[in-house]
Amino acid sequence: MQNKWTKEETTIAFNVYCKIPFKESSKNHPLIIAVANKLGRTPSALNMKIGNFGRLDPELKKKGITGLKNGSKLEEEVWNEFHGDWENLAIQSEMLLEKLIYSNDEVLNQNHETEKKRVIKARLAQSFFRSSILAAYSNKCCITGIDLPELLIASHIIPWAKSEKERLNPRNGLCLNALHDKAFDKGFITLDDHYRILISKKLKSEINKAIFIQYFQLYENIQISLPDKFLPNIEFLSYHRQNIYLS
Repeated sequence: MQNKWTKEETTIAFNVYCKIPFKESSKNHPLIIAVANKLGRTPSALNMKIGNFGRLDPELKKKGITGLKNGSKLEEEVWNEFHGDWENLAIQSEMLLEKLIYSNDEVLNQNHETEKKRVIKARLAQSFFRSSILAAYSNKCCITGIDLPELLIASHIIPWAKSEKERLNPRNGLCLNALHDKAFDKGFITLDDHYRILISKKLKSEINKAIFIQYFQLYENIQISLPDKFLPNIEFLSYHRQNIYLS
């Protein structure tokens, strides 16, 4: 009989939960196999742990996806810790995963100078956020459906510099292609509380009409493709409309 899951292992499992579209989670998934082997557990056991996290996700429940019914208090503890402090836990879990997979004890070694630590933390944070957002949207732009990863951006709703507490929260993200990411970032487009696309009059008046029709008008007032998990937070969208959108 295998040992009980530790807090560290459960934190790593939650990291993996964030990075795999829930419907694609299985014992045959390459990431699950790789992490399970390093943990000394079976892919089935890790996949079951991910399913246990699914039972805690209210957005999955709304869609009738309940995950596995049985779970531990430790999973609830890790779930709640992440949702209370995405900044710290996302970086911590990414560090644990890198150390596990690459046996890299130097990820954030105490001997690293301050600037090097800052760069490492930024890389870990960006890696976690991008992976979580693309997985939530099944690696597709939520406006156009473009599915080439090289053209996809994990776009922040509240900008990175404006919200340290929420900047690594996957509910503060959208998966957008590079063009619409830039338009969203600059306030030319936004979303209403029903996740429908709003287009600013400024964009309509300043862009070539043919270009506007081809790349923007087609999507006006259309609801984006919603993610399987980490539904965009309504309050974050409200912030974007009030502070970024060029209404």
